[in-house]
Amino acid sequence: MNYKTLLTAGLLTSALTFSLSAAAETTLRISLQLPLTHHLGKNLMDFKKEVEAKSQGDIKVKIFPSAQLFKDSEVHQAVSSGAIEMGVISLSQLAGTIPAVDIFYVPFMFPSQDKVEEATQPDSPVRSLLDDAILKTGVRPLWWQAYGGVALLSKKKAIKHPADMEGMKVRVFGKTLGEFVTAVGGAPTSMSGSEQFLAYQRGTVDAGMTGVSAVGPRKLYQVMDYLTLTNHADIEFMTIINEKTWESLSAGDQKIISSAARDVEVQLRNKIKKIESDAVADAEKHMTVIRLDDNDIAQWKEATTSVQETYLKNSGPLGAKVLQAAENL
Repeated sequence: MNYKTLLTAGLLTSALTFSLSAAAETTLRISLQLPLTHHLGKNLMDFKKEVEAKSQGDIKVKIFPSAQLFKDSEVHQAVSSGAIEMGVISLSQLAGTIPAVDIFYVPFMFPSQDKVEEATQPDSPVRSLLDDAILKTGVRPLWWQAYGGVALLSKKKAIKHPADMEGMKVRVFGKTLGEFVTAVGGAPTSMSGSEQFLAYQRGTVDAGMTGVSAVGPRKLYQVMDYLTLTNHADIEFMTIINEKTWESLSAGDQKIISSAARDVEVQLRNKIKKIESDAVADAEKHMTVIRLDDNDIAQWKEATTSVQETYLKNSGPLGAKVLQAAENL
């Protein structure tokens, strides 16, 4: 065999090796509505590092933060249609399709972090019922992401008692949270998290609901004066993957992704208490933080009892099962 033949054979072998390597490489793009500095962004970065390391670079993870590709309300559709492989969504974004997911927004259903942790375990009846329903929409929940409790933001006027919200226009991010506002005499306005800042700055709304952990990264303290720690609801996010994309992966790649997903889920769940306490401490540097005592909480519970009834009416048989499972915890 002459030199020219050897060279040609070598080039063909190199090209084939490169082709096989390229074919073996998988790229998973993730849409995130929050900045990478937020704890959900850091959680995705931990996932990316673990997956790329364990797959030895065969699986590449690309994160698009701060709603670069899709708004939060668009992510589920984008993932289910295959426009993007993965995305991070608030559980509430599924309420139009699966009203039962709003169980975490039924007022004071999960009054402690311990109960939240129990409800969100992978084998929890609450989570299992919801995960099964979500899978039927064309996306697979890979892991749930702890976001923390819901708090109230207000400008000019502090909110401590239910009567304080009467007549206020309030930003919400779910139908059941809207029912909460209506129950105390306010007017709910639904908008995405990325739209909050401008709405508060322009006075489009007087108050808003958000996770405590979002106040700092979204710089909401620049446009709101008061933060009231009602903790009346729990915010859960999840990272989802297109089901067809999932099924196209090898069993080995699925195992790597599932393992990394579980690892980062546990890590974040274990960190959320400190994340929230640090967020409150940071907010106190810029805003007036209002804490409620037992008597205050009792007033809020009494004023919002109708919300649970509305949840059951809207969520049907699945909602009844999920509510029962939550009460049994």
